[in-house]
Amino acid sequence: MNNTFTTIEEARRWASVFLRENGRESRVADLLLEHYLALPFAKLLASGPDPFPEEQRDRFVRSIEQHAETGVPVQHIIGTAPFYGREFHVNENVLIPRPETEELVVGVVDMIRKWDLDNPKVVDVGTGSGVIAITIALEQPDVNMIASDISTEALQVAKSNSHLHEAGVDFLQGNFLEPLQGQAVDIVVSNPPYIAYHEKETMDDTVVDFDPELALFTDQEGLAAYQTIVEQISGWERKPYLIAFEIGYQQGEAVTNIIEGQLDGYDVEVRQDLNGKDRMIFAVLKEK
Repeated sequence: MNNTFTTIEEARRWASVFLRENGRESRVADLLLEHYLALPFAKLLASGPDPFPEEQRDRFVRSIEQHAETGVPVQHIIGTAPFYGREFHVNENVLIPRPETEELVVGVVDMIRKWDLDNPKVVDVGTGSGVIAITIALEQPDVNMIASDISTEALQVAKSNSHLHEAGVDFLQGNFLEPLQGQAVDIVVSNPPYIAYHEKETMDDTVVDFDPELALFTDQEGLAAYQTIVEQISGWERKPYLIAFEIGYQQGEAVTNIIEGQLDGYDVEVRQDLNGKDRMIFAVLKEK
């Protein structure tokens, strides 16, 4: 099927078929059309009979063909990704935010509001694009929000997003909680790397080839980051009120054991995501 389309609906049909024939999701066609035509999805459908703008044709076709051939994520093509109702800059140096991580943020924000803490110090460990830290800071402006990452490139993206959304976040560079040793922290939240290296062979190329390996994979069957973060917390004189982790769907018991094995006085809860899979751990200090 050639790309000699003249209307928006014909362009949508061509791109959807082309993507399916190349083993890609046809939904990508809509995402790119929404971007290049600056139309929300409902308006895109309603505009089907309208002529396709010639000035956007080459970029749209190239993007469809690039995604079909290489698997490059749509978010890298357009340079942004949605999270919690906001758009964030993303590139090859940071993970593309996933909807499941929004559920982690909801849990943390709910607990901040429930406890009514006075200017709590919250740290987002391994912040990547900064979506967790920035969202918490925007939803709870009274928090003292800190974000850490070992990657210089990731911090550049996170700082750009913080500036974009005018969020009050302090950024520190270092290995997990290392830059905060000696500080009193009320809440630790993290979506760390949690995939074992041997799982790489079974993963989609849109993830393996384009998301940063540093943010995806780690040792000890995907548990090394949790082990390090909990070890760092164990050395603190005052323990945080809450430790909130995103986890792999089969890691609930293992991460619970890591926390309970090194930290006393925590109630540890494994929570499921909207798909019914174990996805989050909330460890709450019993005596706050």
